Amino acid sequence: MTDLYDRIGTGYSRGRRTDPRWMARVLAALGTAESVANIGAGTGSYEPPNRSVLALEPSVEMIRQRPPGSAPAVRAAAEALPLRTNAVDAALAVLTVHHWTDWRAGLAELRRIAPRRVVLGYDTRVHGDFWFVREYVPEIAKLELSRPSAPEIAEELGADLVTPLPVPGDFTDGVFPAYWRRPDAYLDPAVRRSCSALAQTDPTAVERGVQKLREDLRSGRWHERHRELLDLDEWDAGFRLIVSEG
Repeated sequence: MTDLYDRIGTGYSRGRRTDPRWMARVLAALGTAESVANIGAGTGSYEPPNRSVLALEPSVEMIRQRPPGSAPAVRAAAEALPLRTNAVDAALAVLTVHHWTDWRAGLAELRRIAPRRVVLGYDTRVHGDFWFVREYVPEIAKLELSRPSAPEIAEELGADLVTPLPVPGDFTDGVFPAYWRRPDAYLDPAVRRSCSALAQTDPTAVERGVQKLREDLRSGRWHERHRELLDLDEWDAGFRLIVSEG
């Protein structure tokens, strides 16, 4: 993960902005935890305010983009956290497990350092069937299906609670399916650079798909094919908030 985000993470903080609706759900999942270790913390999008937070992030590029006043950050990989057993009240991992070299070892570390674990993951099958993948860049499906899926993460953690996190139509965090009813956004190279699924896929395949999407938007075919999406306020893209205790 270190090399990945040192390569593709430039400008990440501009495209990946905290959405207050998801933030509220993350805060609720953390409960009364006063000390939190944020694993794979990135730029700190969902770090809780007014609590003692330590960010652990392997990428120098991501740490560099953390805003002034952010929680202190230490370079570390999830699989070998430099914290003692039960060092914090809660371990938080937001959209990071799918990038870990050994995700099971990383989850074991979360269990070791905290009695409460909060993980935001996603169902890779749902992402693999996202219209952008299915109709424009099917090569992404192979990548997504190679990643640990939310049900696997929940099983590994012995989850007590798994809650769907729908994506609002005006979502502010540029996760890959964020623009499910705003397809024009995928024509923007800056938007695509903020999505690891696109950044890790063959650029030729992505450019081919984007060109096809551009043509479908120009002709109106996309809107004809997906008109039912335009009536929705939110859509289940497979994101799951997983909570494990004990």
